Amino acid sequence: MLRSLRVSVSKIQRVKEALKRNGLRQTDLGTEVGVYSRSTVVNFVNGKPVSYDNFLEFCNRLGLDWQEIADLNTPSQDNVDSAPPQGFYAYDDAWVGREQLLAELGQKLRGTSRLLLILGLTGIGKTALAEKLAVELQDWLDGDWKNRLRRANFDNEDKATDFASVAARWLEEWGERLSPEEKKPELLLYRLAKYLRENQVLVLIDSLERLLTGNEAEGWGDFADEWWEKFFLNLLSAESCNSRLIITSQDLPVKLVDSRYRNFWHRQILYGLTDSEQVALFEKTGLDVSEDLPDRPLLLRIGKAYKGHPLVLRVIIGEILSEPFNGDVQAYWHDERENTSQKIEEVEKALAEAEQGKNLGEKDEWELHKLTRQVRDQVNKQKLQKAFNRLARDVKDAYVLICAASVYRAPEKEEYWLKHLVHWLKRLENQECSKERQTRAIEELGNRFLVEESLNYNKKRVLGQHNLIRSVAIEHRKQLLEIFNTK
Repeated sequence: MLRSLRVSVSKIQRVKEALKRNGLRQTDLGTEVGVYSRSTVVNFVNGKPVSYDNFLEFCNRLGLDWQEIADLNTPSQDNVDSAPPQGFYAYDDAWVGREQLLAELGQKLRGTSRLLLILGLTGIGKTALAEKLAVELQDWLDGDWKNRLRRANFDNEDKATDFASVAARWLEEWGERLSPEEKKPELLLYRLAKYLRENQVLVLIDSLERLLTGNEAEGWGDFADEWWEKFFLNLLSAESCNSRLIITSQDLPVKLVDSRYRNFWHRQILYGLTDSEQVALFEKTGLDVSEDLPDRPLLLRIGKAYKGHPLVLRVIIGEILSEPFNGDVQAYWHDERENTSQKIEEVEKALAEAEQGKNLGEKDEWELHKLTRQVRDQVNKQKLQKAFNRLARDVKDAYVLICAASVYRAPEKEEYWLKHLVHWLKRLENQECSKERQTRAIEELGNRFLVEESLNYNKKRVLGQHNLIRSVAIEHRKQLLEIFNTK
């Protein structure tokens, strides 16, 4: 007897139509047949294995012939081989979209690209993409996760970030014996680079920005530990290298973007999920986004306000599915305690006015980064405020610029942004801001992906802020204004 079954890919739409025909949501289906695990129902509807008994119960309730919709040709263990290895925390079963990007990046890694830099805004999905790529490359690794995959997550502030410590750990995990005398950086560099050149290994490095340093005069993007730079350049300059490195970073490591080795590295900037990917995410995580339901437009409005920011959307979905809402999108939208709808509508109104030419919003009260308690805790406190505090600490001019430019609701010319910087710094320091300082401030925001470049209707380059970043910048702008008022 089969222990598990799954809906054939070609019959998934038929299952969804049966749900609609029976007037059921996914949560209702589970309740009616006595299956209270939301993930089980979601797996059934999306063609993933569920137990044999549950499969039959679902089919009976929907009036479907289980033998007609079941995939009887795929072994029940088909998901085991493609499951992510233990320790993957960002990529999970709720992954959606980015198919073309995955294919392109996978092809590059299987080809000549030895080093892949995944860059972008905090929470945009860089680590999840890196982990998904590792899963896609499991055949390249022969499924040997234990011996051919290594990882360093520098987001963990308790772990050592110096090259010698990380290199020694990796080599010892590969069975390389190291005497105390051999743990010098130059010897570790030679041993590690040699191992990676000669063996086919995949290395994931998260939060590379924590390894970078610099100053306002010369810019940021240098490595605090010079041996990291030497290590990366050693692999890029080698005649051949069998291993591949996938690196995520909020900041651009300038020293690695060397045109001499352009054939051996690739830089990928990551953006939010598209509208269709957002719908797929809502559906895959258990929300009903049927065309005729009032829930769909509300979820799409939330997705549009956040420009498909994956972390925020996942947090919001988790809140909707949890108590007290239990999947009720309408109740979440109209929650009076958090004023959810009001916060989204404030952003929609401002953006609509910007389209009509009212681009200045000095009195806007955006609170996208504080939509609800979970967004405040998991996104604002843990991610966004850290990025802004790091910017304020490292590059004061860039911090002032992003706060000052938050008055713009839509992209504007660079010269307009810089006029605000000149004005604010004159008030702060009582002196003129040189062209050199202005250029460095703009470049630093670009290197940290806190500014978005585009072309306007005249094909001129303009600068803008992601809605979420602008929301935080508005708050910080108010804090700077309070400092002005006390002087």
